[in-house]
Amino acid sequence: MVVSVGAVAVGAEPGAKSQARPGPARGGRRDVLRGLLTAVGALVLAPVVAASRPLQKGDDPGGLGFEETYRGRRIRGVKTSAGRTSGAAQWHVTIDGRTLHLMPRADGTWMSMVDHYRSYDTPLDTARVAVDELGPGQQLRETHMGGHHGVRP
Repeated sequence: MVVSVGAVAVGAEPGAKSQARPGPARGGRRDVLRGLLTAVGALVLAPVVAASRPLQKGDDPGGLGFEETYRGRRIRGVKTSAGRTSGAAQWHVTIDGRTLHLMPRADGTWMSMVDHYRSYDTPLDTARVAVDELGPGQQLRETHMGGHHGVRP
């Protein structure tokens, strides 16, 4: 319906009341399409927003794993299945192919058998500090039940 300047519908007699359609207001195809596009836009942007959040304490920088050379040492870490008791993910970390035993702490940090007096935010940070503690000529020892852990003889 087109309305003239005098607020009277064009083609209607002056003084006649315009009748609105009875019944509930309905959304047209445009409204439905607009709603669908909004939902799709939200789904597309959700991973971008989640990836842009800063790392929290205990988060790992590599998702399922990491691999790097740090001070001439090859560090590898792979996230394994959930732990037996806590339900938290476990990590298998090696330095030059030898296993670095990591222990998760209740506050979400990690510590290793090489430096078990301090805790670190991620398994990668823990492995880097272990490399620093080992020094240039030492290797991680292979551990057995009842044997020595870390670098001590």
